[in-house]
Amino acid sequence: MQALHTFLFGFYPYIAITVFLFGSWWRYDHGSYTWRAASSQMLSPRGMWLASNAFHLGMLGIVAGHAAGMLVPPALKEPFVPAAVEQQMAMIAGGASGALILLGGGFLLLRRLTDARIRSTSNRSDLLVIAILVIQATIGLVTLPFSAQHMDGSVMVKLVDWAQAIVTFRPEEAVSHLADVACVFKLHLALGLTIFVIFPFTRLVHFWSIPLEYIFRRYQIVQKRR
Repeated sequence: MQALHTFLFGFYPYIAITVFLFGSWWRYDHGSYTWRAASSQMLSPRGMWLASNAFHLGMLGIVAGHAAGMLVPPALKEPFVPAAVEQQMAMIAGGASGALILLGGGFLLLRRLTDARIRSTSNRSDLLVIAILVIQATIGLVTLPFSAQHMDGSVMVKLVDWAQAIVTFRPEEAVSHLADVACVFKLHLALGLTIFVIFPFTRLVHFWSIPLEYIFRRYQIVQKRR
């Protein structure tokens, strides 16, 4: 078990990040025509507006929250946001984002499983990736009661220290930070890393193509035909 723990949280992160980056580059370079969201909204638009927007809004919240919480050095945050306050913010924002993913993603998954037209155009990776994201959101929500037992932020500090040790290439120290962390947090981390591994080989690659320019572009003027 110790060897597995060392592998998962000391070496697997580097494997996952390498596959994530180089796999995405390879997919874009060699499979650019498969680089798409492959939306099924045209086949059955019922409920899609609410479910898809809830799902994607939750995903953006989770990505932004994890990036800010785990990748920004604690020394930069502590003077402004103490660990206890940051944990409360993370529990509220993360809980809300996770609930959006669970509700929206659950509907999207059910839709793909029960609608014959959509099921016929879906492949295994489509079902797999939605299922994994819903499961990951569920596990994330399950961590909230465990976090509530340490409202001083001590557990969150250990998770942040693990991430900081990984990005600064200190795997042995990273493993030690998770020695006495509850298993549900470890499961959440391991599945999160696995999502990075499968990312380049699924429709998730369209995340790289977020059309941020749409936020700043001018309104389009559309006139009725006379």
